[in-house]
Amino acid sequence: MPGRDFAPKVIAFCCQYCAYSAADMAGSMRLQYPAEVEIVLIPCTGRFDVILALRAFEKGADGVYVAGCLEGNCHFLDGNIRARKRVDYLKEGLASVGVEPGRVRMYNLSASQGPRFAEIAGEFVRDVASLGPFRDAGPLGGPDDGTGPEGTDGKMTTQSQQARGTPAGTGRETP
Repeated sequence: MPGRDFAPKVIAFCCQYCAYSAADMAGSMRLQYPAEVEIVLIPCTGRFDVILALRAFEKGADGVYVAGCLEGNCHFLDGNIRARKRVDYLKEGLASVGVEPGRVRMYNLSASQGPRFAEIAGEFVRDVASLGPFRDAGPLGGPDDGTGPEGTDGKMTTQSQQARGTPAGTGRETP
C-alpha cells in the first residue's frame, strides 16, 4: 500500500501577507508540522502560475499546495481568486493525463491561523502519502531511475537556453 514507508516531498507556495505569516506563527507557537513541507514565499498567490507547480513536480515534489489570504481579503484585491482558478485548471490538466488531482490544493488562511497552517500541512502530507510517489503517478512521473524525461540528465533548460546553447541553471553561454 502506498504511504507506509513513504515520506512525500510537498511544496507549499505561501503568500507573504497571510499564509507565510500563519506558518511563521505556527513556528513561533512551536507547533509541529511535517518536515516534508517546503515553504516557498511568494508576494501574492495571484503570482502563482501553473508552471511553478509543474516545475516542482519535475524537481521531485509529490504534492503542491497554494496558501493565500482569506477570500475577499487579498492584499492585492483578487490575487487569491486568480490563484484558485489556476489551481483548478492545473487539477483538470493533471487529471486529463492520469495524475491524481489530489496532489494539488488551494487553501485560504489569515495571518493569525498558525494552528490551522500546521493542521493543513499535516493533512496534506498524509493525503499525498496515501497517493504514493509522484514518479508512479502517471505519464508525467518519469522513470524510477532518477533521470529526467527520456534521455535527459534531469536538469531543466528553457527553450531560450537550448536555442543559444546555455547549460541548464547557469545562465551562461557554452564556450
